Amino acid sequence: MNWNKLTDASQIQEIKTLSEDKPVMIFKHSTRCSISSMSLDRLLRKWKDGDSEKVIPYYLDLIASRQLSDLVAKEFGVPHESPQVLLIKNGDAIYDVSHYEISYPDLMGRL
Repeated sequence: MNWNKLTDASQIQEIKTLSEDKPVMIFKHSTRCSISSMSLDRLLRKWKDGDSEKVIPYYLDLIASRQLSDLVAKEFGVPHESPQVLLIKNGDAIYDVSHYEISYPDLMGRL
């Protein structure tokens, strides 16, 4: 999986624009949380090469960029959780889940 790293506030507008053509997934990950690591691993194990043609994946390191995570929550109207997956289409969050609810089949079924 080739993640786009979400590291700057200006990328939020970029994500909104990109999501007009293709859905964007944001994975908010805490490197200090075992549940977050497990959720990320489960997602990565199921990810297929062709999935990047269906959805643009972004990775947000919560420990390194907590303020950016808060901005993502505000911009998309989704309360912050960790780990968390947001699916953005046409500039809006159409799906969000956290913790053990993060599911590859469920996510891909929403595209």
